[in-house]
Amino acid sequence: MTTSNSAGTDPAVHAELERLRDSIDNIDAAVVHMLAERFKCTQQVGHLKAAHRLPPADPERETRQITRLRRLAESAKLDPAFAEKLLNFIIAEVIRHHERIADTSADPAPGAPTNPS
Repeated sequence: MTTSNSAGTDPAVHAELERLRDSIDNIDAAVVHMLAERFKCTQQVGHLKAAHRLPPADPERETRQITRLRRLAESAKLDPAFAEKLLNFIIAEVIRHHERIADTSADPAPGAPTNPS
């Protein structure tokens, strides 16, 4: 795909294409920043779960979230199946982070005395 103005292409078309692409770039940046904020919160959840020895995954919450997101997608005129796939991908990554946090929390701190009993 080329972004250069092809010979014979109406300059107004090229300008509109660039305007739309700039909007897409801005939206992509916002999505990345929103995901970063979401993962900051889920990291805190992971630490709380680890501290209280709760499981990394919560299938009931995940089911509720998928149902909720599918409804939101429908109202936003977004394919609910796509929204579900996206959320499932995010959930899998969150669980992976929670498992890592739990594993790290279970390891003794470096230099901490161990109880061999």
